[in-house]
Amino acid sequence: MAAVYQVGDSAGWTSMGQVDYQEWAASKNFHVGDTLVFNYNNQFHNVKQATQQGFEACNATSPIATYTNGYDTVTLEKLGHFYFICGYPGHCEAGQKIDILVSSPTSSLSPPPSTQTSEPTEPSTASSLYFRCNLYWTLGVLLAFCLSGFAY
Repeated sequence: MAAVYQVGDSAGWTSMGQVDYQEWAASKNFHVGDTLVFNYNNQFHNVKQATQQGFEACNATSPIATYTNGYDTVTLEKLGHFYFICGYPGHCEAGQKIDILVSSPTSSLSPPPSTQTSEPTEPSTASSLYFRCNLYWTLGVLLAFCLSGFAY
């Protein structure tokens, strides 16, 4: 099942030093089909998908793609690195850049073999918890999106 990640979590896509984007990305496992959500004030930021060279040099002059809505979604459609930077002067150099590594799911994600137990178990506990967590996260993102228009 594909996951949705708000880049920078509640801080969003910003140059205010609130998020170490490299650390943020390293703490996640991205897979083909996952979606990144860039939430930012489009008067002060943008998102440029860059080559590795553009990413390393903070050079936004020849991007692969440019996003400027302030609430942009990018679906990760293949394995490998995806590089994103803010194209506003000085923002990338200040740390507003992220390297997303999309990898294959590992075999450890496959379900374990079933075992018989003498006690009955509740079959939907894990899936129910997963659904509730995703629901709460989605509602939080929607609330943040709605409020972000009033926060600037």
